[in-house]
Amino acid sequence: MNLRFVEAFHWAASLKSITRAAEKLHITQSTMSSRIASLEEELGVVLLDRREKQFRLTVAGQRFQLLAEKLLSLQRQIKQELGGGTAGPMALRIGSIESVVHSWLPGWLKEIRSQYPDFALELTVETSPVLMEQIRRGAQDLVFTSIVGSDTAVRSRLMASMEMVFVGHRDTHSNRIYRLAELAEGDLITFQRGSRPHQGLLQLFEESGLPMPRVHAISSISAMVQLVEGGFGVATLPRASVRELTRRLPLRILRCEAALPPLQIHASYREDPGSSLAELVLESASAFARRTQGKQRGQPM
Repeated sequence: MNLRFVEAFHWAASLKSITRAAEKLHITQSTMSSRIASLEEELGVVLLDRREKQFRLTVAGQRFQLLAEKLLSLQRQIKQELGGGTAGPMALRIGSIESVVHSWLPGWLKEIRSQYPDFALELTVETSPVLMEQIRRGAQDLVFTSIVGSDTAVRSRLMASMEMVFVGHRDTHSNRIYRLAELAEGDLITFQRGSRPHQGLLQLFEESGLPMPRVHAISSISAMVQLVEGGFGVATLPRASVRELTRRLPLRILRCEAALPPLQIHASYREDPGSSLAELVLESASAFARRTQGKQRGQPM
């Protein structure tokens, strides 16, 4: 039995789509269909119900999917125990929100590259909802977002949270500590409407009993930094994303009597019985993020 044909069927069944499975395995849709048809011919059963446009497994297909997962898992185990150093280049498709890209992600990728010199990266920077849809469709191997998806086939793990802070211009914000009402007198800048930082900022004012301030929703950290640098207002940003910027730009992290809710980061991936790559790099990313966040909490403001 050709395990490439088994793998093709597994991903078609997991992603509920011939097209998405073909994209996942970097083959054409016709090749994908041919592999599944060859597998059906060899087994002597019909695995896919082709009578309707909606993707559907037959009863035999549902049973074989369970066996396919075991076969691919066994294949991975054999490679790990007997494969030696014959593995090819490590390619990984990673999606991330900007907050992670501007904090520990570059340092972690540098660490991964030192461990795997042939590491090939495909990095997508998007909002959390877009990234969760991509991992659901199998277009990403691992994503770092601020939300958890609802797809039962996608596994998620809570990463180290990111402390959120107020950031203002050094020349116009010189107080040692600010009251929330003082910051609300000017323009406040946060992430796109509906995001966790945006919701957290509105929740902070609601709980404080203060009137809702004038809030500007911006989807780019770079744009927010430029606005603050230009004297437009005060931004809410992850401390890890702006600490280095305060050393070379006229920015200052503002101490406030009221703390912003931390930004929870979740790592999500789709289990692959034929490869432990996502789990492997996730362990590394989780450890690196914890070390980085721990060091930053111990540094003075």
